[in-house]
Amino acid sequence: MKKTTLKTPNGQAITEVFVADTPWLRLRGLLGRRPLSHEQGMLIAPCSSVHTLGMRYALDIVYLNKNNKVLKITRNLKPWRSSACRGATQVLELAAGNSTHKQIKPGDILTWAN
Repeated sequence: MKKTTLKTPNGQAITEVFVADTPWLRLRGLLGRRPLSHEQGMLIAPCSSVHTLGMRYALDIVYLNKNNKVLKITRNLKPWRSSACRGATQVLELAAGNSTHKQIKPGDILTWAN
C-alpha cells in the first residue's frame, strides 16, 4: 500500500497517509487493522461514502473533492454506522478527534507534501 503525507492550510501534517486506490484496498479499508495514530490516516479514492461495519473504534471522516477541498467532516463516526457526502471523490479516514486536533475544517484545501 502506498503512503504519502498531507498538509493542512495551517501547517499541520498527517505524515503517514495510506492510499487505498484499488478495489481490494478500498473494500478492506481499515477492517482488521490497528487503530490509527494521530500521525496516520487512510485516503480512499474514489469514494463518497463509508461505513464502519465490523470496526471496533470510531473515526473522523473527511470528505474531499477532486481538488482536495474539504467538503464535509463527520466527527467520531462510531462502529456500525455509515456516512456519505454528495460531490466527494475521496475520503480521508482519521483517528476520532484528529480532524479537530489537526484543525481541519470545511473549505480547507489539503496538499500533498511529497
